Amino acid sequence: MSKLSLERILQSQGFGTRKWCSQLIEEGEVSVDGKVIRDSRCVVETEGLEFSVYEEQWIYRALVYIALNKPANFECSRRASHHPGVLTLLPEQFNLRDVQPVGRLDHDTTGLLLLSDDGAFIHQQSSPKHHVPKLYHATTAEPVTPELVDYLLKGVKLHDEPAPLAAISCERVATHQLAIVLEQGKYHQVKRMLAAAGNHCTALCRTQIGNLRLEALCLEPGEWCYLEAAQLALLTTAAKL
Repeated sequence: MSKLSLERILQSQGFGTRKWCSQLIEEGEVSVDGKVIRDSRCVVETEGLEFSVYEEQWIYRALVYIALNKPANFECSRRASHHPGVLTLLPEQFNLRDVQPVGRLDHDTTGLLLLSDDGAFIHQQSSPKHHVPKLYHATTAEPVTPELVDYLLKGVKLHDEPAPLAAISCERVATHQLAIVLEQGKYHQVKRMLAAAGNHCTALCRTQIGNLRLEALCLEPGEWCYLEAAQLALLTTAAKL
């Protein structure tokens, strides 16, 4: 159980400075359980708290865990330079509470992207030391051959890596498409491995992290959802083709 003043609750949820949150409350723009509260210092139980700001409903979350179906031509950066940042696809409150992408997808890579304001979670999911498996579907310029699949499974040497990098699993799913599971999370890894193996990646989509599948989330490109405990647990289980 945890109780906080309503102004602190709004600030923690990304609605602005304490001064601004206090003003929202005093102007009658905030309701708790359907009741307008005008006292910014009113102490409220945070567990299971539902509130509204400008008549938009919110649930209090001490930390947020988000899945986004990333479209092409968005950058996984809080300071995007050449394309819009993925945070522009989310409510402004998430930016104010310092939600960050977990790792990065290239601007032209699509698919499952996690975001959170939980630093320990971000580190666990993005650090190569934790070996979180990720499933990608890659479209190739040249046909996918048995030799290409075998090469990716045995490991390819990249010029800036001390040892060959190998796929955990890999299979041909169409004449010019393969499914590949990696756990190292190196820079542009799928594209660089395909290039080193003598092919070229023309499109790339991440469809799974751990055992959390993008298709199970039913998100259209650009859509997002909160991840609850059962879905977060899937991130620690092995990815399977």
